[in-house]
Amino acid sequence: MYSFSTCWNSHRHIDGRAMLREIRELGFEYAELSHGTRVSLMPGILDAVNAGEIKISSVHNFCPLPMGVNHAAPNLYQFSDERPRQRELAERYTLKTIEFAARVQAPVVVLHLGSIEMKPYTNKLLEMAARGERETPKYQKLCVELEERREARKVPFFERTIESLKKVVPEAGSRGIKLGVENRQALEELPVDSDFFLLFREIPGPNLVYWHDTGHAQIKENLGFIHHAMHLESLRDRLAGFHIHDVQFPGRDHCAPGTGGIDFAALKPMVRPDCIKVFELSPSLSPAEARSGVEHLKQIWGQD
Repeated sequence: MYSFSTCWNSHRHIDGRAMLREIRELGFEYAELSHGTRVSLMPGILDAVNAGEIKISSVHNFCPLPMGVNHAAPNLYQFSDERPRQRELAERYTLKTIEFAARVQAPVVVLHLGSIEMKPYTNKLLEMAARGERETPKYQKLCVELEERREARKVPFFERTIESLKKVVPEAGSRGIKLGVENRQALEELPVDSDFFLLFREIPGPNLVYWHDTGHAQIKENLGFIHHAMHLESLRDRLAGFHIHDVQFPGRDHCAPGTGGIDFAALKPMVRPDCIKVFELSPSLSPAEARSGVEHLKQIWGQD
């Protein structure tokens, strides 16, 4: 199925039903409720779903936003946090998201897992790549330094994340909901791309799955850390869905497909018929630009 994320329009609406109607008018039967979904939008969302006006393909943690938070904040609380109170809040609001997903009959909740507390490298590397410095000794030295420091620091952050996931995965399973672990664009975030296999060994059941963000993977390819299509292929067996958007080199993402550098044709062999395919486009795009991007992708991946 194709779906369309409310990250594109949630900020423009005070009524959740009108927000979803705008997506329906783009031609979508399904919508993803993004991590910018405010509590005030919930009544209208429930009205639209209960009236059969639209179906919900997926819900992005945290959704709805915690009370008092009025902007998208998927990393507000992190499973990896050193502070027990912050981990407890991450677990609590994830459970609330799972409960809400059940209310709107969404089969998947998309998760960010957390990050490693360390010196940030991603933005510096993006700036250097934009200046054409990716092949310089300084750039290569920074990449090696990042990988060494990340490996030295990641274990306790990853272990805390696993501990929290083991608390929330059973609740999702009891409700028939899968938790989709999203690949992230920042090199300091979890899971490190090579650790997805370890994650799925630690939590082997069918309710923890892989969620592939095309833009995030492309940014890491642009920085020289992964090969986009090969990374996706390696996780195909655990793949449940996509966030679809394009990237203008090196790191301007959430662009309409066809306006950036992603080779969507190379990804097509990994797109199984049962995958949920969510367009996650920038709020700056007009309806016409969004439609053009949707049609471009469908010409490559197919209409269904």
